[in-house]
Amino acid sequence: MNSRQRVNAAVSRTPPDRLPVDFLATTEIWRRLEAHFGLKPAALTDDLFFDPVWEKILRRFEVDCRVLSYDQFCSPPLEKLPYSGKVEWWDVGSRSTPARMWRLRTEELFARDIFGRVFRRQDTGTAVYEENVAALREAETVADLEKHPWPDASWFDFSRIRAEAEKLHEGGEKHLRYRIGSVFEIAWQLRGMDQFMMDLALEPDIPAFMMGKIAGVLAETADQALSAAGDAVDMVYFYDDVASNNGLMISVDMWDEFIRPHHQRLIDVARKHGKKVMFHSDGSLRAIIDAIIDMGVDVLNPIQPNTVNMDPGSLKRDFGDRLSFHGGVDIVDLLPKGSSTDVGNAVRSIARVLGEGGGYVMASAHHIQPDTPLENVLAMYDMALR
Repeated sequence: MNSRQRVNAAVSRTPPDRLPVDFLATTEIWRRLEAHFGLKPAALTDDLFFDPVWEKILRRFEVDCRVLSYDQFCSPPLEKLPYSGKVEWWDVGSRSTPARMWRLRTEELFARDIFGRVFRRQDTGTAVYEENVAALREAETVADLEKHPWPDASWFDFSRIRAEAEKLHEGGEKHLRYRIGSVFEIAWQLRGMDQFMMDLALEPDIPAFMMGKIAGVLAETADQALSAAGDAVDMVYFYDDVASNNGLMISVDMWDEFIRPHHQRLIDVARKHGKKVMFHSDGSLRAIIDAIIDMGVDVLNPIQPNTVNMDPGSLKRDFGDRLSFHGGVDIVDLLPKGSSTDVGNAVRSIARVLGEGGGYVMASAHHIQPDTPLENVLAMYDMALR
């Protein structure tokens, strides 16, 4: 099988020829892998959509999956924005794949994304992260929110998406997924989580308006992107962290009323184009797994094994006949603190459990973090484990 066939078999719960894998990591891990493989960092320009050196690393590891994202194809009218700055595609703290991401660098330490989210760069000494700053915290009414420069689908240009997808298929077809974006997450980051949660309880018109605006743009741009990409793309991916380590952040009833309709809207776009759907949420999701399956989700990511009621064995037993899994390799204790032997044993174990009869793509249970020893990254992607 080539990579595309391998992943498509796995997510259809058919045994592939070998274990399919994906790779997501912080920029610090990518840089260390560049040095390990003796690769010189690429001279990245605005006409590129992917870092060619990071793509070489994926090919060294024989990674099966690739991601195209909505924020690779932004083309906002800067003259219409109420803030100014310099467009930055590459020096973005939250990049985890070779794909570029649009940011408008407004100050030395601040940047905005296409939705107007504000990020402050924080250097921990071992890594640089993007800390969220709530840009719409002070809004008091829906009328206040209407003044925000919400993006429009016309701000995106997907004319290159198929050509870029076909480049990724060169040398052997890969499994490509289109990253739609998030609804709940973008909204609370704009508002501030504490204020947004209070709004859901006391002023629901505010979060309803925000999530409606966001979902509308994401659904329309996904429709454009999938129309342009055609059969070069296999799956749609959207993400919204709606859970903590112990359970949902909100009640099931509140999720059902406020979040579910927007997620269904995104899933329906994917289904319109005949694509499978992967959903990402950190934390303990068991309370809504049956519901998301009914909504049309085919693959669940990232399967954090150290959260309540998310043990891989029980997930496979209870949902494995209707759902496939992506992720599962612990980034909290195993990868940063275990030995390379521990990592190899864990990958074998989770592959046997989640991959029995197909239904599993091996990857970390979120981006591999900077505190992970390089030997553990290499151990995780040892071909002998597949």
